[in-house]
Amino acid sequence: MDIKDLLLTTRRIALVGASDRPDRPSYGVMKFLLNRGYDVTPVNPTLEGQEIHGRKVVGKLAEAGPLDLVDVFRRSEEAGKVMDEAVTLGARAVWLQLGVVNEPAAGRARAKGVEVVMDRCPAIEWGRLGLPARVG
Repeated sequence: MDIKDLLLTTRRIALVGASDRPDRPSYGVMKFLLNRGYDVTPVNPTLEGQEIHGRKVVGKLAEAGPLDLVDVFRRSEEAGKVMDEAVTLGARAVWLQLGVVNEPAAGRARAKGVEVVMDRCPAIEWGRLGLPARVG
């Protein structure tokens, strides 16, 4: 599956590393995804129970299911654990944001049939691919 198909067929996204700070990339990307019609659940144990963009923050990825896509805003060395958990929980795809690459974890995920995108941003890809204003 290519990035365009992934973005057009995804409906539910768990955003790991969500921030309530407007200066953080995860804050802006979450708003972008919500504005495109995705059902986004922010995941951040520090902010559990609070709201970001009107969505309740959960503390664990397992609380964000069911999972279509897991969008990861964590350092590369921490992304592997999140990817492994996403695979275990049945996510069909994992997206690592700009600057985030973990080849060993990506290999494990792909071996289980999970789509993996690394070192990319859905907001940038959306414009590059000329996708519609909203999904679904």
